[in-house]
Amino acid sequence: MCNSLPPLSYRAPEDVAGDAEETPGKRARKEYPPAPEPLPVPVMDNHTHLDFRHGLLEVSVTDALDAAAAVGVQGAVQVGCDLESSRFTVEAIEADRRLLGAVAIHPNDAPAYAGRGELESALAEIEELAGHPRVRAIGETGLDFYRTHGDGLAHQRYSFRRHIDIAKRLGLTLQIHDRDAHDDVVQVLREEGAPEKVVFHCFSGGAELARICNENGWYMSFAGTFTFKNADNLREALLIAEPELMLVETDSPFLTPHPHRGRPNASYMVPYTVRAMADVAEKDLAGLCGQLAGNTLAAYGSWD
Repeated sequence: MCNSLPPLSYRAPEDVAGDAEETPGKRARKEYPPAPEPLPVPVMDNHTHLDFRHGLLEVSVTDALDAAAAVGVQGAVQVGCDLESSRFTVEAIEADRRLLGAVAIHPNDAPAYAGRGELESALAEIEELAGHPRVRAIGETGLDFYRTHGDGLAHQRYSFRRHIDIAKRLGLTLQIHDRDAHDDVVQVLREEGAPEKVVFHCFSGGAELARICNENGWYMSFAGTFTFKNADNLREALLIAEPELMLVETDSPFLTPHPHRGRPNASYMVPYTVRAMADVAEKDLAGLCGQLAGNTLAAYGSWD
């Protein structure tokens, strides 16, 4: 399949204000890890940033998706977090039908747009981009109390509420970025009235948030963090999560799963996380893959 996106469309994580959940230190290895054993049943990567380059190589959209397909990851949701990456998302989903798209202003970027007097125009463009038929989600949006503080939080909250409104009016799934803000995210969702479909991207809560998601029918998307040694809260959450609400993602090129933490991540790394989920939940691997694939289609619709 032809890919029309030039390598120059890639950006390094340090060039983007709000994208990185984890930025490896200076000694981090920049080579991509070896491919894992293929999954027995294909799944989809529910959250990736194909325009961010975190390794030594610039990998095209087509090559990234080919590598994923070779290990049983048959599609992905390409996610925007500012205007530039949201525009890229629309270009990417038009270039390769193995992608669906999500567009938004990231909560850590909202204060900067507001400070320049550009938040309203940015939100208007996000809504316009979201009209593309293969854009199926508004996100990532939400609250981040780790990177944003003080006056910037008011802009985050306002932007979050506006994104919720856009998702509801357009009938799109809402992809939540929630960092150190569980209670406040849930409060805003309840105050505004959540869209029909809500995904907690890179689920970072524990048993309590998992119960709240179960009660509200909100999806929990587990990333490579699930495999980290200190992630007992995520493993507890998985055991509580309703099977029909579980998703899997990479958030690539970040959050590379064990045993390759610190190296660049990509959609082809999903099998590491899926296998860890199956081990913790004591589930049949093929059965879990089928569940995850079906849940992803329920959350975003068909890739066809």
